[in-house]
Amino acid sequence: MNNQSTKTSANKEKKIAIVAEIKEKLGRSKAMVFANYGGLTHKQLEDMKKEIKKLDATFVVAKNNLFKLAFTETGTAANEKQMTDEQLQGQTGAMFLYSDVVSPLKILSKMIKEIEKPEIKFGILDGKVISKADVLKLATLPNRETLISQMLGMMQSPTVRLVKALNWNIVKLAMTLNAVAKTKS
Repeated sequence: MNNQSTKTSANKEKKIAIVAEIKEKLGRSKAMVFANYGGLTHKQLEDMKKEIKKLDATFVVAKNNLFKLAFTETGTAANEKQMTDEQLQGQTGAMFLYSDVVSPLKILSKMIKEIEKPEIKFGILDGKVISKADVLKLATLPNRETLISQMLGMMQSPTVRLVKALNWNIVKLAMTLNAVAKTKS
């Protein structure tokens, strides 16, 4: 009987540690994606974890009620009011995205195209639950660095065009004076 209570206590401590880990990740993440990882081999799952870890993201597998408990305890905006029990059915893993939201989703999207697994359930972005389709749309966006460079290019474009236009008038004047000088000589 004492052995039984020790097992129960150890199991409860393990669950408390898992909830604490999820709460810590919730606090740090900019976005989350929940997926059914069923059908993936252990190697496929570990390979995905290694790839997304390089991009400052993690994938955590836990029981659905532990995810719900972590959301409830943190008071996350996307808690049980927005998440339905149907969304957290079956095997659930959560991808926590810390800095760049798009790059890890590109890896997930590529994996889905190649092996049709895992199956995205839903995501959370800015405290709001988003659909599977919205998560896949996010994966099609360019990464953060590309977006920044595109924005800078658009901001510089009017200035560059103005400089070229002003220079063209000077170049045109110089060419005209040169042509006049050649005709007079």
